[in-house]
Amino acid sequence: MAIQNFIPTLWSETLYNELEKDYVGVKLSNREFEGEIRGEGDRVKIVGVGPVTVFDYTKNQDMPTAEVLSDSERTLIIDQAKGFNFFLDSIDLAQSKKGLMQAAMKEASNALSDVADRFIYSLEDETVEELTNTAVDSESILGTISDARRILMEHNVPNSARISLEVPPAIEQKLVLAKVLRDTDNSAALGRGYIGSFMGFDIYVTNNIRPDANGVYRCFARTGRAIAFAEQLSAVKAYEPELRHGDAVKGLHLYGAKIVYPKEMVFLNLKPAAEPAA
Repeated sequence: MAIQNFIPTLWSETLYNELEKDYVGVKLSNREFEGEIRGEGDRVKIVGVGPVTVFDYTKNQDMPTAEVLSDSERTLIIDQAKGFNFFLDSIDLAQSKKGLMQAAMKEASNALSDVADRFIYSLEDETVEELTNTAVDSESILGTISDARRILMEHNVPNSARISLEVPPAIEQKLVLAKVLRDTDNSAALGRGYIGSFMGFDIYVTNNIRPDANGVYRCFARTGRAIAFAEQLSAVKAYEPELRHGDAVKGLHLYGAKIVYPKEMVFLNLKPAAEPAA
């Protein structure tokens, strides 16, 4: 890539597209509040309203006075700033096949998406209900998932809502051994990480759910709006280092995330166990 041929808008869009392909945790979050983010520390205000009361209507009688809906406001702070800065020597560029810079940008995308997904899976909220199973095998995992669905339904998550279950490979293995995963007609559209469905959950696997010191994984069961995420790729620039022959690219990834509907989410604290003897 000649430095003069670098078009920042085009490469920013390319990097955005690659990030979208690589995301799992971010992809399953609500992105409608992104708007315009100008820099680290910007805030996105998220306003919600309380439930509407339904009453019995009687012909020729006045309705009750219009109720005043309660509202709530949560603030999503754009407090994560992650940068990248890589260099390709002109000899490597000259001797390589076409696409070396594209491959480097893909590596940058992989790294940025992993860091953002790990941030999603680090989010805390003490009002989110938790389930714990410290001896997960192919039998007990089914009851735990059933309990997670029950909690969501008891919190009035509608049957029509899109709900996901996000697990690491160690828990995916238990689901595979249980032989309960079903494919769907739109599997390709569900994207990276999708492994099947069960009990109304779209189930995804990701390496970015990491175990704690005791080997427990905190998995997510949630609706598509439980977590809000907003991001911007800022200042993607190509430049020629003064003391090197070659091209370099640097960029800044700004984002933030917040649990905004904690009642539409369950934390599953799961520790894999050995399978029962046949």
